[in-house]
Amino acid sequence: MSDMLHGCLADTEYFEITAETGNRYGVWVTTPPGHADSTDSVPLIYVLDGNFAVGLTAPLIVTQADPFLTIAPYIQVSVGYADDEAAQWAQRRQRDLVPPGEPVGEEMVASLMAARDAGDMTQGQVDDFLAELEDTHADDFLDFLTTELHPHLVSMLRVSDSGHGLFGYSYGGLFALYAWLREAAPFATFGAGSPGVTSAASQVFDLVENLPERGAESDAARLHITLNDPELLGPVPLYRGMARSILAVLEALRTGERAQDVTTELLHETHVTGLQASFLSYLKACHTR
Repeated sequence: MSDMLHGCLADTEYFEITAETGNRYGVWVTTPPGHADSTDSVPLIYVLDGNFAVGLTAPLIVTQADPFLTIAPYIQVSVGYADDEAAQWAQRRQRDLVPPGEPVGEEMVASLMAARDAGDMTQGQVDDFLAELEDTHADDFLDFLTTELHPHLVSMLRVSDSGHGLFGYSYGGLFALYAWLREAAPFATFGAGSPGVTSAASQVFDLVENLPERGAESDAARLHITLNDPELLGPVPLYRGMARSILAVLEALRTGERAQDVTTELLHETHVTGLQASFLSYLKACHTR
């Protein structure tokens, strides 16, 4: 692990940490306006896909000072990849964000074949992509966040005892949904943007079916799901299939008592442009004063 280094983003420092699995991660820590002059302890919000997402989400920390909003103070922790894996974060994320044993949907395979036929991918790249999806370890990554990284950050920062959040988008949204269904501590809120549930046989449905009954109201973690309207109505079969799966997940959740813990928003963005809007939606839904 390296010491904290000042980053190029305002109020952001960077360090690297090696997990017990041997995987090495880059971590960006962004503190809110006025934090240096405050003695208050605040919750952490973990944001996945840090190599890409930190530039889009970390600047939104200024919303805490927006007089037209009621965003509560938080420290953002963006988690990505370090060293050689930083340049290949789009491939490494599959290892960490997809639950082990998650089936690959037919529309995902068809999308990859179409990319190959269009010359956007080689057959070797398609084979590598599918091979990576056959060896996924979201369970290990979740353990790293909760039992290794979080205690380390608690020892470094003024962190509150409760109120922590986890946000992810696309496969990161799948991971956030998976973590909520596993009732992962210490998170009290989960933001799942356009969750990458790409198979109608996803194990997510089994986890929903076996979700424990709701406990005391104060202990119930909140889940906020966003979708983008082109995912529902647009021309890309992969996204339409994903949207159908998420609607099916929501329908299953609405038939149980956990419905009161779930909020949603439909955004007017594409899958590519929706990350920032999804994160802001999550903040407004789950982290208000």
